[in-house]
Amino acid sequence: MHVLRHTYASVLLDASESIKARSLYLGHADPGFTLRVYTHLLPSSEDRTRRATDAAVGHGLDTRDGLATA
Repeated sequence: MHVLRHTYASVLLDASESIKARSLYLGHADPGFTLRVYTHLLPSSEDRTRRATDAAVGHGLDTRDGLATA
C-alpha cells in the first residue's frame, strides 16, 4: 500500500500538481511535511531550465522529415 501511495504522489508531482493540493490529497496536515517527504522526487533547477529551454526552441518535436520539408 505504501508503494501505491508513493506512486500516486509521484504521478501528481510529474503532473505539476501544487504541493498544497498534493498534501490535501494525501491527507497530510502540513504541506511542508509533504514537501520534505517527496523533495527527492523534485527535478533539479538545472533539469527544469533544460526542459523549459528545449520546449522554447522546439526540441522534442517530430523532425523525421528534416529541414527539406520546412
